[in-house]
Amino acid sequence: MKNDLNLKSTLIEDASIQASIQDWVKMECNQLSAGEIVGTIDILELDTLKIVRESQLVTIQKTGITDSNFCALSYCTLDPNFRFSEQTKNVADTLFFLPEFTEYDILVPAGAQTTYMALNQKAFFDSARILDPKQWEHPPQKLIAVNNEHQSILKKTLDMWFNVAETSNIMDIQLESFFLNRSLLEYLLHIVTFNNIGSYPSYSECVSSFQTYQTARTYIEDQLSINVTPSIVSICKSVGVSERTLQYAFRSHVNMTPITYLRLRRLNRARLILKVSDPKKATVTNIAMHFGFLHLGRFALDYKRIFNESPSVTLNS
Repeated sequence: MKNDLNLKSTLIEDASIQASIQDWVKMECNQLSAGEIVGTIDILELDTLKIVRESQLVTIQKTGITDSNFCALSYCTLDPNFRFSEQTKNVADTLFFLPEFTEYDILVPAGAQTTYMALNQKAFFDSARILDPKQWEHPPQKLIAVNNEHQSILKKTLDMWFNVAETSNIMDIQLESFFLNRSLLEYLLHIVTFNNIGSYPSYSECVSSFQTYQTARTYIEDQLSINVTPSIVSICKSVGVSERTLQYAFRSHVNMTPITYLRLRRLNRARLILKVSDPKKATVTNIAMHFGFLHLGRFALDYKRIFNESPSVTLNS
C-alpha cells in the first residue's frame, strides 16, 4: 500500500485566491466585511471526491454554476445569517445537495465554517439508485435541503477524515486514497438515503430473504478472502437488491444489520491477518486501516470485546 492522500491547508488572504484554488468548480468569491485575513481552507483530495472545509474570518459571498457531472453535499455551522441561494432555512440537521448545471449564490458570515464534498454525480446517483431505487429513480435537478438527524455525526466523521490524513502524513502511516474514497462515498449515500428507508417489506416481498442473505454472505466472504472489504453498495449491486431488502434479510437471519455483520467479519479477517503477519514488518495500525477501521481506539475496544485479547497481543503471539 502507498500513502497517496493529498491534504492541503492554506491561509487565505484574498477572496479571489479562495476561489482559484478550487479549480474544479466555477466560483467567484467576494469579501463583504472588513478583515486582513479572509480565512483558512483545508482540502482533502481522495480518489474521485474532494472534501473542502472553509473557516471564514470575514463575510464571503460565493457565486457560480456547477459543471457537468459535478454535484456536492454541503453544510454550514449554525448561523442565522447563512444563506444558500434561495434556501434560507438554517438548522443543525440540514444538508444541501447541489446537482450539476445549477447556479448558486452563497452567503457565508464571518465566524462560520462550511464543509462540502465534491462528487462525481453519475457515480453518486448510480449508487443511490442501488440503495433506494424508488426515491432516486428521478434524482433532483436543482438545489435541495436534506434534513437528516445524522448531520452532526457527519461533521464528526469528516473531521476524523482530516485528522486521519494529517496523522498519516506526520507518522508515515500507509493509507490508500481509493479505500477512504469508497468508505466516505458509502457513508454519504447512507446519510442522504436514511430518511427514505421505511418499515420492513411485506411478507410477499420477503419470501426470498434467506436467499438474499445467503447470496450476500457468500459475496462478502469471497471479497474478504482476497483482502477486499466490500461496501454495502457493492453488496446490494452484486445481489441485485435495494438496501431496504438487504436490511430485512440480515435482520431476519442473523439478527443484525448488514453493516454490523460486515464489521464483525472485518474484525475476524483482521484477526486472521494479525495472526499470520510478521510483527517486525506489519503493524496493527496498517492492518486495521486496511480493513476500514479508521478509529483505532474503537477498533482495539471492539477487537478485545470479541476476541478477549488486544490486537497487539495477537500480532506478537
